[in-house]
Amino acid sequence: MAIRGLTAFAKLSSSQSFSQTNGPVDFSNRWRSCYGKSREPTAVLNHPIWLPWAVKLKPLKQRLAELRYSFVHTPAAIKFVWRGNHWGIVGLGLLTLAGALLPAAQAWVGKLIVDGVVAAIQHGRDHALAQSVYYYLVVELGLILFSTGVAQGRRLIQQLIQLKLANQIRGEIIDKALTLDLAFFEHPDYYDKLQNARREGGYKPVELINDTFQIVQNAITLVSFALLLLRFSPWLVAILIVTSIPAFIAETRFSGQGFRLLTRRAPESRQINYLSRLLTEDSSAKEIKLYNLGATLLRRYLTLFEKFFREDRALACRRALAGFSLGLLATLGFYASYAWIVWHTVQSHISLGDMTLYLALFRQGQTTFQSILYAVSSIYENNLFMSNFFEYLAMKPQLAIAAAPKVLPTTLLGGIEFRDVGFRYPDHEDWALRGVNLIIRPGEKIALVGHNGAGKTTLIKLLSRLYDPSEGAILIDGIDLREVDPLALRQKIGVIFQDFVRYHVPVKENIGFGQIDALADRERIIESARKSGADAIIDGLPDSYDTMLGRWFRGGHELSLGQWQKIALARAFMRDAEILVLDEPTASVDAQSEYEIFRRFQELTAGKMAILISHRFSTVRMADRIAVIEGGAIGEIGSHAELIARQGTYARLFSMQAEGYR
Repeated sequence: MAIRGLTAFAKLSSSQSFSQTNGPVDFSNRWRSCYGKSREPTAVLNHPIWLPWAVKLKPLKQRLAELRYSFVHTPAAIKFVWRGNHWGIVGLGLLTLAGALLPAAQAWVGKLIVDGVVAAIQHGRDHALAQSVYYYLVVELGLILFSTGVAQGRRLIQQLIQLKLANQIRGEIIDKALTLDLAFFEHPDYYDKLQNARREGGYKPVELINDTFQIVQNAITLVSFALLLLRFSPWLVAILIVTSIPAFIAETRFSGQGFRLLTRRAPESRQINYLSRLLTEDSSAKEIKLYNLGATLLRRYLTLFEKFFREDRALACRRALAGFSLGLLATLGFYASYAWIVWHTVQSHISLGDMTLYLALFRQGQTTFQSILYAVSSIYENNLFMSNFFEYLAMKPQLAIAAAPKVLPTTLLGGIEFRDVGFRYPDHEDWALRGVNLIIRPGEKIALVGHNGAGKTTLIKLLSRLYDPSEGAILIDGIDLREVDPLALRQKIGVIFQDFVRYHVPVKENIGFGQIDALADRERIIESARKSGADAIIDGLPDSYDTMLGRWFRGGHELSLGQWQKIALARAFMRDAEILVLDEPTASVDAQSEYEIFRRFQELTAGKMAILISHRFSTVRMADRIAVIEGGAIGEIGSHAELIARQGTYARLFSMQAEGYR
């Protein structure tokens, strides 16, 4: 009676354990959630995911080749994690080894407990045998407590590695962005790569490490299980392996599908992020409310969201149904082995403790082997995702850096020469500039005028070596810019672009960023603000130069666009550069401020070469010479008086603008 009771208890325990992970599935609910109420069961059974069992088998050689290719990033990921978390990796390895043999030890002690109880009952409640059972219970308790400690230790180390690695990876992504040329930032492919790198980089390397250690631990555990199962029959080991492989194949296939799905929709993911920012940030809030754009943009956002949801739902449903279907094979294997072990127990070939041991070993062994296969599948999937991260890190700047850069003179004596310069933006057929020849002498002030898109700002990008010319050359004091270190070149140039940045930092830093190594030089910051006319604005702020600008952070103070432009102009004056470039420097300031700035134009640019881009002819007429850019080339060049006398494009544009003031 006691034996039958213990047999029933063992059966009930194993059944409950199994139902927790592989319980019955309500197919009607799955049909409704995946296909809608209108789909009939027969339609579902004819769906491709059931034919054959959601797995398109490939030739073994091809599948192994794919797996080998997908694991190429694992060593790089481990090295990457090791670089900043080596003690964590060591601790994880030690805990992995410590926990590897615990399951087999617990199963063996469980067998001893059951056999001890049976022996005690059969011998009339023998106290010595009963005491041995209690001893085994204490040992089992110790093993369980130790196993719990190992699990908690692993979880703690994984969390610490995750926290540190997330910041490390963000830093790597930003550091790589700092090394790339402007061309990358003006091409959508770069943002697709950045999107994928950011999405996967924060946790995929940790998952790779965890999965690798999990495979090692489970492999050791599985070997210990196999050695114990061989005492009963080698066929149990064979059944355990064969019934677990199909689910692994399906999981690998769906992992690849999930990777391709997320990678393919990177442009749409960026679009949904853009719409989210557009609907929630201050830079666009006024116009969206004014033009009542909120509902329209929200519908676009929700449309993309619904598209993503449908794609994810379809993949999740196929994955779940395939997992359940192939899980049936493992279930049948388990219960066939269960019946075989029970039959041997009934025939008294093995003890009740042996039966409990083998059932536990087989069930846990099946779970452990599946865990190994799923970890391999996860490594396969994570390697696919990590390929995006490492592909981003592998991007190289396109601008060539001279092996032995030439040094520019401390004081420029020869000036700047554009020699037959032509330029096309990457992936564009049209020339932005073609055949540009221009000489700017030391101390000379040159103004560039022309229609929007004529190539004025492009000329400045080439001078700053944000791009290299497609043809021709740009020389400073006779030295080709391509032979100069870009950082040394940019120290010679102070630029304010028309799309200047509004930094949400204190005023002193907003200005000081113009010369980062002089960020603590308050007198220089104050002098730069005086030159730009920003000093009057700053004096009216609550904390003067310590006032936080913008509204993104607590205590921030927002400025008007014209006031922001004066701050940006002060940033340009902060750099004591020999070449000063002002791209629409007064486009947003009022007429009086513009007059005051340019009244001191000669003073501010004394001894410097200055390039001024402006649509206001009252401004450009102060330059020594004016170059009219037409169709990517210099159409006219001369002083204001010379160009007016020529009665060409400049004279016509000047007359049109002057007419508007009459």
